[in-house]
Amino acid sequence: MVPRLTETQLAQAIAEIEKLSQRRESELSPEQVREILQELNLPDELLEDAIAQLQRRKVLEQRQRRNRWIAIATTAVIIAAIALGVLFWQNWQQQIAQVVAGQDRIALSKTSGDNLSQVSRQTNPRVYYQVTLKNAPIDRQLSLQCDWIDPSGQTVHQGRYQTRAIATPIWNTYCFYNLDSASPQGNWEVRMSLDGRILSTQPFTVQ
Repeated sequence: MVPRLTETQLAQAIAEIEKLSQRRESELSPEQVREILQELNLPDELLEDAIAQLQRRKVLEQRQRRNRWIAIATTAVIIAAIALGVLFWQNWQQQIAQVVAGQDRIALSKTSGDNLSQVSRQTNPRVYYQVTLKNAPIDRQLSLQCDWIDPSGQTVHQGRYQTRAIATPIWNTYCFYNLDSASPQGNWEVRMSLDGRILSTQPFTVQ
C-alpha cells in the first residue's frame, strides 16, 4: 500500500528512486564481472582478494584522515596554549612594571618605629627596611630582593623573599639584616628590587 505523501515528499522520493536506479545500473552483476576479467585474461579467483584489499585501503585512508585531523587539532591546542602563556606573561610583566615604592624607612621593627638614619651594631643588631609598595597586583605574590651594601660598596647580604598574596594595591613589606661586631662602621645602603628593577634605596649609618 502506497502511503499518502505531500508534493514535497513525493518529489524527494522520486529523486531518491532515480539515484538508486542510477546506482543499480552502474553496478555489475557477478557474471558481468567474470566476463570482463576473462576478456582481460585475469583470474577471477583473485577478485575477493582484490575487493578485500580495496576495503583495507579505504579503511587506511579514513584512519589517515582521522589522524591528520587529530594532529591538526593537537597543534591548534598547543598553539593556543602557547599564545595564552605569552599573553599571561606579558600581562604579568605589565603589572609588575607598574609597581613602585612609596614611603620607605630604616627601623628596628617590622611594621613600626621611627625613620632612623643611624643604628648601633651593639644595641640594635637587627635592622629592618620597611617599604610601602604602590600599584601592587591584587591576589598575586611578588618576589622581592634586598641588597645590604657596606661602606666599601660590597654587598654583604642579599635577601630574596616572596610576599604573601597581596590584598590591596598599597602594600607594606619589609626585609631585615643582622648586624654584628664585625660589621664595619660608616655609611651603608639598602636596596629593594623587583624582577631586577630597583624600587627604592635608603642610606643609613652604622655606629
